[in-house]
Amino acid sequence: MNKIHKYQTWLNWTGNLGQGTADYKAYSRNHTVSASNKPEIACSSDPHFLGDKTRYNPEDMLVASASACHMLTYLHMCAVNGVVVTDYSDNAEGTMVQEGDGGHFTEIMLHPTVTVKDKTMIEKATELHHKAHKNCFIANSCNFPIKHQPVIKVA
Repeated sequence: MNKIHKYQTWLNWTGNLGQGTADYKAYSRNHTVSASNKPEIACSSDPHFLGDKTRYNPEDMLVASASACHMLTYLHMCAVNGVVVTDYSDNAEGTMVQEGDGGHFTEIMLHPTVTVKDKTMIEKATELHHKAHKNCFIANSCNFPIKHQPVIKVA
């Protein structure tokens, strides 16, 4: 039986500088994103689109979502397959192509660095990245490739 999960967030544009959107440069792209019982996130657009470079933009959040989903799925796979992970980090990169007024992502590349308890776990730890990718909710929802190039180390 399928389980349905729903997620709700709230977005509030905080960028009206007094004239609303009277002109393309007359307003800020700043906004906040929140969800029940969670801290508010300060957001904007990418600086290329007149956004605040000190705030997260939708593109940052998409890449971070793909990275976090892969990690959480991977850690689950390791836990149920006897691979003890003691550290995990990722340096994820997304590529977006702008075409006129629109654009699209062409790829996200994950670069997870995983530390396992001992060397007997390296092969299984590497293999589980492929399984995690196939089961990642975010990767399964995107219409562009999400790839991974893991590095496995021993504690």
